[in-house]
Amino acid sequence: MNAPETLIPATVCGRSHPHESARAQVCGRAAYVDDLPELQGTLHAAPVKSPVAHGRLLGLEADEALAMPGVVGLVSAADIPGERRFAVAAHDEPILPDGEVEYLGQVVALVVADTPQRARAAAQAVRCRIEPLPAILTIEEALQAGSHVLPPVVVRRGDPDAALAAAPERLSGEFTVGGQEHFYLEGQIAYAIPEEQDGWHVYSSTQHPGEVQHWIARALGLDDHQVRVECRRMGGGFGGKETQAGHMAVWAALAARKVGRPVKLRLERLDDMLVTGKRHNFLYRYEVGFGRDGRIRALKVMLASQCGFSADLSGPVNDRAVFHVDNAYFLEHVEITSYRCKTHTQSNTAFRGFGGPQGMIVTEAILGDIARHLGLDPLVVRQRNFYGPAPRHQTHYGMTVEDNIAPELVARLAADARYEARRQSIAQWNARHPVLKRGLALTPVKFGISFTATFFNQAGALVNVYGDGTVQVNHGGTEMGQGLHTKVCQIVADELGVPFERVRVTASDTSKVPNASATAASSGTDLNGRAAQFAARQIRQRLAEFVAREQQVDAASVVFAGGKVITPTQTLDFAQVVHRAYLARVQLWSDGFYATPKIHYDKHTLSGRPFYYFAYGAAVTEVVIDTLTGENRVVAVDILHDVGRSINPALDIGQIEGGFVQGMGWLTTEELVWDRQGKLLTHAPSTYKIPATGDLPAHWRVSLWPEANREDNVFGSKAVGEPPFMLAISVYEALRDAVAAVAPEDRRPVVLHAPATPESVLRAVQARRG
Repeated sequence: MNAPETLIPATVCGRSHPHESARAQVCGRAAYVDDLPELQGTLHAAPVKSPVAHGRLLGLEADEALAMPGVVGLVSAADIPGERRFAVAAHDEPILPDGEVEYLGQVVALVVADTPQRARAAAQAVRCRIEPLPAILTIEEALQAGSHVLPPVVVRRGDPDAALAAAPERLSGEFTVGGQEHFYLEGQIAYAIPEEQDGWHVYSSTQHPGEVQHWIARALGLDDHQVRVECRRMGGGFGGKETQAGHMAVWAALAARKVGRPVKLRLERLDDMLVTGKRHNFLYRYEVGFGRDGRIRALKVMLASQCGFSADLSGPVNDRAVFHVDNAYFLEHVEITSYRCKTHTQSNTAFRGFGGPQGMIVTEAILGDIARHLGLDPLVVRQRNFYGPAPRHQTHYGMTVEDNIAPELVARLAADARYEARRQSIAQWNARHPVLKRGLALTPVKFGISFTATFFNQAGALVNVYGDGTVQVNHGGTEMGQGLHTKVCQIVADELGVPFERVRVTASDTSKVPNASATAASSGTDLNGRAAQFAARQIRQRLAEFVAREQQVDAASVVFAGGKVITPTQTLDFAQVVHRAYLARVQLWSDGFYATPKIHYDKHTLSGRPFYYFAYGAAVTEVVIDTLTGENRVVAVDILHDVGRSINPALDIGQIEGGFVQGMGWLTTEELVWDRQGKLLTHAPSTYKIPATGDLPAHWRVSLWPEANREDNVFGSKAVGEPPFMLAISVYEALRDAVAAVAPEDRRPVVLHAPATPESVLRAVQARRG
């Protein structure tokens, strides 16, 4: 049911309503999984982790642990009644290993005890007998060994070899970009409760309750309808709870099945960081041919990502990286080779942007180097490479860019942020200061919106109108602080013409909306908001027809607005109409379903139209570096971002600010370090540094692009969760601009490995001087 947007009075959408849980959260009354009252007899589980990166598991010595006070039992692979592997597409990840361990921190068993503290202490007392095997720990080692979780992928358009040979100018280079820890405020947690007739009720902090339901059912040897998964809210997700929350839920359910009592599994921060996967880190190698005007003639680029020991979501993550190598630029002759490397480390997973940032950054770096090589302004080079009218309007995967606003948006931001004047001022400042160097960069974002797995682009919702005129909504999306439930409430409120306060959203629940897609790919509001709108629209239509029959008017003349039902002859309270409709036996609830139109995609050729539309944005960032120490700071940021017709400007601006800062952390301070034994050394806030309030720039301005989505999307809005993350690539490019200022006559590429920690910046400065 893909009905076009109808014209209704919008009095709730388009306004900055507070987050629907804000008051409860501020008052400490918003319940997360660990806040729920525990049933009598609840036990707690803790993981037994592999102490080596790779080896043969010969056995577990648990007698000492089982003799400890409060310990109830040990759960191992032998206790799995159903499938022994998680129900993922690649079918390559054991629920609990019984033959081989493949990373340091892999969960090999669970200890169950009467308190979390006793469970953790006992888990540390379990000894794993493991015969060590050689471990592959880096991308370079995996490439040399031909170690892949999935086969390599090549996407080619035109004749890049011939175009490269004919290009007037050529550059080549290599650099790396690190991974990123999700660092959600609420760690991974699940609470599994056995119910009658082999039924299960599992509370999970997950972005994908439907997948968790399916995983639990397969592991326990049950049917899906025997398992109910519920999630009212998460304390952050960022992709880390799309698949890997399912591990906790399955482990908790297995433990509960063995002991016959409810079991909660909550990872402490150190275990969370050791056990779970991160953003994929990438190695890039490229050759680019270009003209003296800065236009790219040919590009050959290798993307090699560290996937960890299993595929998880590495296939679609890397596919999206391939899709976003172009960013906002037309690449006529291009070859992209994508290696999905298997290493004996945590299985990397979804993270905000889902491969898009890793794809975009390589081309942004290349364009910056082209500009320096030619002595041109980097913004001019970027603008000359933008998509444009035919024939410069089709992506390398065959999708026509129909909604290209990047040229106008970038030009407006450059003018508003005084880009040209600031570049001149910074050049003069750098000429006078030998130690501190400033840098400036403006980079765009063009990010495709939709799941690349086409079947995920569907959603359902249930809307109930009660006799007093209040409304309850349930949909398949999950709330992780981003404001999805708030926007859905606004959409339903406007559709029924009632105040925002009269609409309430209930917990995401597989017993209410089945087979729901993950809340990911920035499509939560697009999918669930439209499904809820369609459900509310059906109720509104029934009420309009009921009132029209009563008053003998045309149903099309009945207007719902401001809590009133207005006809040509009378104005009634919405609650009054609802009560009368109930007495007349009018159905006051409805379901709604939405499937994204137009999209299609061949996963074998990586071609088609995988995205419904593109979200655009741009950022100007100014930085300063200390060339003696490598210390650096972001001093000014100006952002102009495209959210279409904003449903909730405050929420959207919050997402833009948060996404930018998280992206800044990825590229500057958030460094993941493993030792040669495969142990993650940065596994706590003391060693892993996310941006803090003191890292925010003194000048910080965010504006919204004032145009509705050109596609028929709910309220004319656009997705906002992921696209702003990539605005932070401007930070990386500004840092490289500052490094280049150390030797402005040097036309070589600036090699700056990310994250640009002080050590990394100092190495880049020294290389520039040398």
